Amino acid sequence: MSSGWNLNLTKGRGRGRGRGHEVTPSNLGSDPGNARYNQRTSNNYDTNQRSTNSIADRSAERFQKASSPIYKSVQHHLSQQRREEDFESSSDEDDEDNVDDDSIIQEMYKSYSLRIGSGMDMDVSQTQQNIQEALSGGNSCAICIEKIRHTDSVWSCRECSTILHLHCIQNWAKQAIMLKDYKSEEAISQDDATWPCPNCRFEYKGYETPSRYTCFCSKKINPPVHPWLAPHSCGERCDKQLKPECGHVCLLLCHPGPCPPCPQTVKTTCYCGSKPSQLRRCCSQAWSCGSKCNKPLTCGQHFCSTPCHGGDCAPCPKTSQQSCNCGKNVQIRPCASPRWTCDDPCKKVYSCQEHTCERICHGGQCGTCPRSEQRTCPCGKTEFELPCTEEVPTCGDTCEKLLQCQAHKCTRACHNGPCEKCLQMSTKRCRCGLREKSLPCTKEYLCDTRCNKIKPCTRHPCKRRCCDGNCPPCEQTCSKPLTCKNDKCPLPCHPGPCYLCPKTVDIMCFCKNTKITVPCGVERVTKPPKCREPCRIPPDCHHTVRDHHRCHFKRCPPCRQICDKKYPDCSHNCPVRCHSAILTRKMEKVKARSGPWEPSPKPYLEVIEKPCPPCEVPVPVVCLGKHKIWDFPCWEAKPFSCEAVCRRNLSCTNHVCQLSCHTVTNATSEHQAGKECQDCEEPCTKPRPGGCTHVCSLPCHPGDCPPCHKSLKVRCHCKNLLLIVDCSKWTSASENERDIISSCKGPCRHTLGCGHLCSKSCHSGKCTTIEDCRQKKGVVCPCKRKKKNFFCSDITSGKAKLLCDELCQQVKDEKKKKQKEAERMAAEEREKQKQRDQEEYERLMRGKKHKTRKVREAKREKTFLEKHWKNVAIVVGVVATILGLISIALYA
Repeated sequence: MSSGWNLNLTKGRGRGRGRGHEVTPSNLGSDPGNARYNQRTSNNYDTNQRSTNSIADRSAERFQKASSPIYKSVQHHLSQQRREEDFESSSDEDDEDNVDDDSIIQEMYKSYSLRIGSGMDMDVSQTQQNIQEALSGGNSCAICIEKIRHTDSVWSCRECSTILHLHCIQNWAKQAIMLKDYKSEEAISQDDATWPCPNCRFEYKGYETPSRYTCFCSKKINPPVHPWLAPHSCGERCDKQLKPECGHVCLLLCHPGPCPPCPQTVKTTCYCGSKPSQLRRCCSQAWSCGSKCNKPLTCGQHFCSTPCHGGDCAPCPKTSQQSCNCGKNVQIRPCASPRWTCDDPCKKVYSCQEHTCERICHGGQCGTCPRSEQRTCPCGKTEFELPCTEEVPTCGDTCEKLLQCQAHKCTRACHNGPCEKCLQMSTKRCRCGLREKSLPCTKEYLCDTRCNKIKPCTRHPCKRRCCDGNCPPCEQTCSKPLTCKNDKCPLPCHPGPCYLCPKTVDIMCFCKNTKITVPCGVERVTKPPKCREPCRIPPDCHHTVRDHHRCHFKRCPPCRQICDKKYPDCSHNCPVRCHSAILTRKMEKVKARSGPWEPSPKPYLEVIEKPCPPCEVPVPVVCLGKHKIWDFPCWEAKPFSCEAVCRRNLSCTNHVCQLSCHTVTNATSEHQAGKECQDCEEPCTKPRPGGCTHVCSLPCHPGDCPPCHKSLKVRCHCKNLLLIVDCSKWTSASENERDIISSCKGPCRHTLGCGHLCSKSCHSGKCTTIEDCRQKKGVVCPCKRKKKNFFCSDITSGKAKLLCDELCQQVKDEKKKKQKEAERMAAEEREKQKQRDQEEYERLMRGKKHKTRKVREAKREKTFLEKHWKNVAIVVGVVATILGLISIALYA
């Protein structure tokens, strides 16, 4: 604010003046500007008190008027802030009680779960955990260590998805940029300024500092708080590009944390392309078929023998005899590096037949003799064209080549061989740059300062005299424990991890006939080799020969042969696997412990012989009622009930026995009920005559049921009355008899098309037609002046007609005359109104009268032809006459 007063909007101590006071219109003027104003007015009070008082009153009034809306906005802000705090506390409690986190997560996954498979649960768990933490309010700002509420403005890192307060990250970025600008010697531009994420240290540009609060997918600014959405989410689909980029987008709703792996399915082949393509998840579309790669290696002679893999094939592991580039030497070298160079010079003769090639072993042609080309003197100032057999002479000029110091030139005459050392004195700075001294130019100046920097090994200090910053490598032995945990690193001290141990260890099988050699330290996690020799341990069960298996450690596997012992109660043999020697875990038998200080019983393993299981050979058994034959295990073979319904005919001859399968005695046949069957207690269920809905009153009985004498309610044909009819009379009647019984003998209530009632009594079928209607109806003439009654049938057939007479015609003529007269009057009125409108338009267009102005004609000078046209005509006539005479003379 320009006035300089401070607004203390929060509780506690504020800054500057007005500390700890509330903002009111009365104390808004207690700032330094108002104090200076009051001082000036008090100094001028003696000179002009009246004018000063009036100016002060007007200033106070203007100040009061200007500060009043500010005071109202501040009070409104404070009240709104208190309401938001109350709403947040109440909403947090309501959310904890009412909102179901599982339903919110399920809603966010509704588009993703359609494409998710059983193998994707582990990949999605991290994203689900991030959403669960956001819903439960478990996130905290890593800068201010405060809990992140659902209504706070937040920012999330696009690299590690850490959620922070928006104002915290803005202050963090501002301070980081200011710190880098302070430490740097030159000013940092906005494009070069960077600030790191507090969690993952991912570098952001200065212009990427967040300035507004957006949802996680950045589609919506200031997303509102919704009880059924994840906090700080807009509720729309994420649509971010998945990582690694595969062309698909995230299908979840706007969510915190990184996006889950791509659940889409694509059709891809294996790395080597030998197998047909398969449908796989896009996030794991690269797969290996397990067969040999068989791709040609870089040597061009062998093929890759490793299983199907991604990326480039490994270098060829085989060796072969390979000659060097010049072809003089042959060595057995790795097949992956066929080209190599020996240390011998080429020694091939040039085309001049005088000199030989001095280049170290090389491929291709040697070229021309370098002495046959144009050569210069040793100092390079004079050029000579001489045969390659002659030496180039010196030119006699000063050499002037730069000496080794690269600062002075050679002062000798042109000479062969190297130049002498520089003997001039110069001021030199030492290697570390701390001191200076005057020395011969060829000597190096080293001070006595020791370097305290840590060497590249990151363990020992440099301690070299006058170090230039490029500390030499450490000369001490590393002696770090290697990954094998058996030996120490023998190399010089170095940074980073050590190389693998070069030693090897032999691992043998149980019988010591097979062994493998593995790197040192791997023997702890390497299984013993598989020995192909058979196991010679004798069997411990009742079989004479053990199952064939190879050499192994520890206990032999359990016997897998069939037991084949004979059961004592039947003639079958035991068909299960051998159980004569089973390794069983047991506990020691000790007395009851008197306290926890006494040792607890320990488990131990013991080989026991288990009894044979019950005989499971199927044996056919007939049920008690002789309905079915089932196969039972031999040890359960006994009479049984199949639980089916007996279904033997009872004495009533209408029903069957509903008891489950049971023993039957004293039955006359296979279908008749016996002594053990049930007695019939059902009511009569025989079918009733057509139309009868009543139940027979007798219990279940043989023969026909008696006639039904209950009453029925039947609606008459005209639907006006309910008739009471005997049930047996109604069901035994024919169609015609039922029509007679259903008639109430009253008039029919149906209306015909002409509007009159049917003339028949209550009946079935169609009513009388309009042609048979004998009711009368009024008919009018076409002009509707006369009216007369006729029979309805005559009106319908067109026989009854009423025509107009002469009086009707006179009435029509009078109406036409009146209508024409009214039209004529209306046309005259329209013409008069049109004339009035035309006159009014002309009057308005004429407007006021104006005086006519005189038009002055501009004077124009006459042209040459207008002034001398007569003379020009005479000359033209004379010329024409002369030309005519000449033409006549020529033709003559």
